[in-house]
Amino acid sequence: MTDEGRPGDVRGAWGCAALLLAMLLVIDGLSGDLNAPRAALWTALAALLFVTLLPPRVTAGPGWLTVRGLLREHSVRTDLLVSVRWSDGVAKRLVLRDLTGDQVVLDPRVLIASPALWHLFDAGARASLGRGTLLCGAAALRELSRCAEREVSRTVLKISGVDRRRPE
Repeated sequence: MTDEGRPGDVRGAWGCAALLLAMLLVIDGLSGDLNAPRAALWTALAALLFVTLLPPRVTAGPGWLTVRGLLREHSVRTDLLVSVRWSDGVAKRLVLRDLTGDQVVLDPRVLIASPALWHLFDAGARASLGRGTLLCGAAALRELSRCAEREVSRTVLKISGVDRRRPE
């Protein structure tokens, strides 16, 4: 199972990079300074923005989760998790480590926004709890589970028409 929201995020990254490139080329062209080296520089800058904004691909299956970035791929066995913790920093990241020492860092919103991914991850994490391999992170799992359940409830209410709140 793959992250359902990724195609939209990739389109957004392309759109931002294309908009930046267009703006830089137009401004440079209007000022009369546009030449081939400057156009190449602006293209490289737009490509750098795209690479920065490109979200990693998150896939999961029974007992495993993989995060594939631009250059690397990291996988963990969710049924053999040893620790689940929140990373410190501006952006909240979930750090998963398994019994073999493999580690994955991902944005928890990816799991929360995709019920199928969440289900696969949750089943593996519960297996880790049942086996007793999960030594650290039961509180982080509970918090993540509450967030996922809240999001599923919101989605069900919105689809059923019961939710009368304004769209966010």
